[in-house]
Amino acid sequence: MARQNALAKDRNRTTKAAAQQQDGPANLRDPRRSKPTDGPAAAAELDRLIHERVRLAIVSALAVNDSLTFNDLKQLLNTTDGNLSVHARKLEEAQYVTCNKYFDGRMPKTEYKLTAAGRRALERYLGHMESVIRAARGG
Repeated sequence: MARQNALAKDRNRTTKAAAQQQDGPANLRDPRRSKPTDGPAAAAELDRLIHERVRLAIVSALAVNDSLTFNDLKQLLNTTDGNLSVHARKLEEAQYVTCNKYFDGRMPKTEYKLTAAGRRALERYLGHMESVIRAARGG
């Protein structure tokens, strides 16, 4: 019985600590994580989906190639199977890339292509980055 009470108290402490950590005091929150909802700051918001390094590399590689296989992308980006798979799936869920799985003889192949929406998102992202560079250079 005493052991059960000790476990229950420990569970309550863990639950309270997790709630405090999630909410956290306002002065400990990262201001970069807040999203602007209007004004020029909202217009300047980057596409966070593409801004991540591996996803930007995937979209960029597919922009200059008609299609690439999973192994081609993995070798080109020098990344692991799991890392590439997770990032490619996020792009697929956003409909920025399509994924086609097929067999080449007895070997399974996964092929990725950039969609029109993905190309537009990349163009917007590149345009935004170009304007940031121009502003930083004072021109």
